[in-house]
Amino acid sequence: MNALLLYLVLLKATLTSFSGMTSLPIVRQELVVERKILTDRQLNTAVAAGRVSPGPNGLYLVSVGYMAAGASGACAGWCALITPAFLIIGLLRMLGTAVNHPRMETVVRAVTLASAGLILATSISLARDAITSWATALIAITSFFLLIRFKLDPLWIMLGAGIVGLALALI
Repeated sequence: MNALLLYLVLLKATLTSFSGMTSLPIVRQELVVERKILTDRQLNTAVAAGRVSPGPNGLYLVSVGYMAAGASGACAGWCALITPAFLIIGLLRMLGTAVNHPRMETVVRAVTLASAGLILATSISLARDAITSWATALIAITSFFLLIRFKLDPLWIMLGAGIVGLALALI
């Protein structure tokens, strides 16, 4: 895939999200469903690689870019990740005090809820590809429970799940 086109696709995803993982539905729709550049498995791998590495939640876009187009794709992903940070400076100056207006807060809340729904729908699609046995289903359910009940850092949950998965693969 052309690095400039990949940058524009990933920039679209970052500009329409509030935090790192909320861009995932757009990334999946564009690169897996419509353009068929990546598979769900490759996207799962890129997300996992981005989540276990230190840095912002959206860092997985660099891995997605690499999976799609190699080193130039990784650069496109990184550029798409940092571009909104530069754009927000002008936007904040332009909006000024309107950000604290009750109507604006309602708009932000509505968009946040819509993003949560999109993430849920995308998570279900990715889970269908990743959950292939009773063991992977048990890992997913346990991880979800630990995250919700104990508010553990996702890094520890992913590390534990990786160790359990490796142990199961060696058996």
